[in-house]
Amino acid sequence: MKAVSEPDPGLAGELAAVLGPGGLLTGGAQREAYAWDNAEQRHPPWAVALPENREQVCAVLRVCHRAGVPVVPRGAGTGCVGGALAVKGGVILSTQRLNRVLAVLPEDRLAVVEPGVVNGELDRLLLPHGLFWPPDPSSARSCTIGGNLAMCSAGPNAVRYGVTRHWVLGLTVALPDGTSMRTGVRTTKGVVGYDLTQLLIGSEGTLAVVVEAVLRLAPRPEARRLLRACFRSMEDAVRAVAGVMGSGEPPSALEFLDPAALALLRREGGVAIPEEGRALLLLEVEGSADELGRKAGEMLERLLPFDPLETFLAASEEEASRVWAARHALSPTLTRIAPRRINEDVVVPVSRLGELVAGLERISAASGVPIVGFGHAGNGNIHVNLLVDPADADLMARAKGALDRVFRLVLDLGGTLSGEHGVGIMKRDHIHWELDPVALDLQKKIKRLFDPKGILNPGKIFGEGV
Repeated sequence: MKAVSEPDPGLAGELAAVLGPGGLLTGGAQREAYAWDNAEQRHPPWAVALPENREQVCAVLRVCHRAGVPVVPRGAGTGCVGGALAVKGGVILSTQRLNRVLAVLPEDRLAVVEPGVVNGELDRLLLPHGLFWPPDPSSARSCTIGGNLAMCSAGPNAVRYGVTRHWVLGLTVALPDGTSMRTGVRTTKGVVGYDLTQLLIGSEGTLAVVVEAVLRLAPRPEARRLLRACFRSMEDAVRAVAGVMGSGEPPSALEFLDPAALALLRREGGVAIPEEGRALLLLEVEGSADELGRKAGEMLERLLPFDPLETFLAASEEEASRVWAARHALSPTLTRIAPRRINEDVVVPVSRLGELVAGLERISAASGVPIVGFGHAGNGNIHVNLLVDPADADLMARAKGALDRVFRLVLDLGGTLSGEHGVGIMKRDHIHWELDPVALDLQKKIKRLFDPKGILNPGKIFGEGV
């Protein structure tokens, strides 16, 4: 595999021929539009391929495989770890035109979709059927199913429903040499052979390009109710999280905001929060309209032993939507107020969440690097945001040391370095801290088995020399 940064007229002609008019972009401004994702690094591709069907995806891969040219699968580019960046140049293979919902089968509770279908659009399409696909990243209005599959995305729903891998029955993919392969089933049970579907989900586009997915659907909750609880200390809040998750029916969402995040909400979000509040939990319960009041009351009773400073029950879906909108605005707000933020998505066992939060405070104080934490507390999944300025060399050096200490803390607490963002290029230097050496070596062998030329999304997860 060779890095390719300059257009090759012969190769461009071959790709243009298989893609048809408008299917290959090589102009400078066109390529620049695909040079970025939320990792805030610039890596322009040599060209951008816009296939419209499975046959064109396979044809692009065959041409690039023969020439040894890198191919980087890309959905909407909303990822946070550089997974869709052309770090070795080459061709971005965009799935944006593969955007058809091929089938919705309510009686089987499944949908068959192409990878370019937007998560939120699928949700709207399923609404009349009383069904939904549970994975709900914060970027659901713009991210695509293919990206969800590549990174095994999640969101607030994960506390009750699990992550993307729990809601996929089968895949059709194109392998790096252009061969098509089908994995999995269209049934809710199936144990024939190795589970290649689960291997491919979360492989970050390094093993194959998804061209079709069979998604498992869930009954859409009739109604939801949001409960907000403010606490005088983070210790009380994290004890409440452990208490709620350790007994009774789990909420459909359980979010945590630390003092720095609360300060942002007060300033930017228009949410009335007591000044003495040091932590906030957002809890959501779901069920039929008749039982929702009872469930909300039971959830409140489970919180009271942890001495909340204030509790608030949203009176309507509109009121709940305003609170959720303020929560979802935190990430873009951080991007606006800091020249750059280093956004990590670490996870620890729920029982160790208090130790993580206390440790983050110590690391921030010792390093002088502002850290804002919020996220999916019901899973122990906290988004740790280090606010930095790339123009300040001293601050960036301290941030690197602080991030290393954050990762060490997480692993010491029995956690993992990523719960939903993936590895990409941002965490690849740290995965050997977490993975068993034998398992890491086996994973590298699997990558070489699927992609012996190393052309598919090179430089991701394992770095160089895989």
